[in-house]
Amino acid sequence: MSRKGPGLLLAAFAKGDPQVAAVTRMIAAAEADILVLADIDYDHGNATLAALRDAIRAGGGPEYRHLASPRPNSGIDSGRDLDGDGRLGRAADAQGFGRYEGQGGLAILSRVPLRLVADHSHRLWRDMPDSLVIDHAGTAGPDALNADIQRLSSVAHAEYAAALPGGPPLTLMIFHAGPPVFDGPEDRNGRRNHDEVLFWKHRLDGAFGPAPDPPFAILGAANLAPRGGDGRSAAIRALLSDPRLQDPAGLREQPTVTWPAPGPGALRVDYVLPSAGLTVTGAGVMAADPKASRHHLIWVDLADHAVTAVRDPSGN
Repeated sequence: MSRKGPGLLLAAFAKGDPQVAAVTRMIAAAEADILVLADIDYDHGNATLAALRDAIRAGGGPEYRHLASPRPNSGIDSGRDLDGDGRLGRAADAQGFGRYEGQGGLAILSRVPLRLVADHSHRLWRDMPDSLVIDHAGTAGPDALNADIQRLSSVAHAEYAAALPGGPPLTLMIFHAGPPVFDGPEDRNGRRNHDEVLFWKHRLDGAFGPAPDPPFAILGAANLAPRGGDGRSAAIRALLSDPRLQDPAGLREQPTVTWPAPGPGALRVDYVLPSAGLTVTGAGVMAADPKASRHHLIWVDLADHAVTAVRDPSGN
């Protein structure tokens, strides 16, 4: 739902834009209690998100009283020449690729109250454990150009507590990683995507503050498939095999997007990974509506919410 300029997505709601209408119908049909959306333009007052909420309700869908959207790195000017083309202020010089601030953000619509727990979007790429940080010229590690200001998140990494009835809050760990392509032989985007995906594994290990207590769920667009496509697939395989998480049966091996030729085709790149102590009662991939998005909407149903503690063999 991203557009080419600020405010254009909000205007699309008033104009009856067919893609916006198709997205609204898909969301209404899903009837999710908590919905995470990637690639929706951000504005400070959530006016665009409120317009989507109202359109969903008018279309017979759920009433989402609670909205949240971390400020994305996309379009935030770094003040540096990050891509080395000799020019400043271009889309590739932003902390995350974007022609304007907030392009292609990340959002939550929820029937239950939300509370921001932590926003990790400002963290520097070089500060990731075992960081693969590199610059456009191929210099890796702490000597990489602009490592002192380059953030890890292409869009955002954030944690929100969802206040569910009858149990502890559910921590939503949301993110949207950048694509591992559109770079040179240095594989800068591929390295960054790898580290964006692995951020959550390090977070569960206790990096960047005490590890979150269960129950939690990682939800996001990883832009990375366990098999096939471009990118360093070992990162997503490590997350999928982490004993503190579960990969619901209804989502395994299921493609979540189809890129037309000459693209990579059908791949699984979007994920919902509940913590291991939660009871999953169903999961699946909705049929895609090409009028809405080439991505499918994926869903997981959780039981009311008995939680057992699960620890990995290392004691984390």
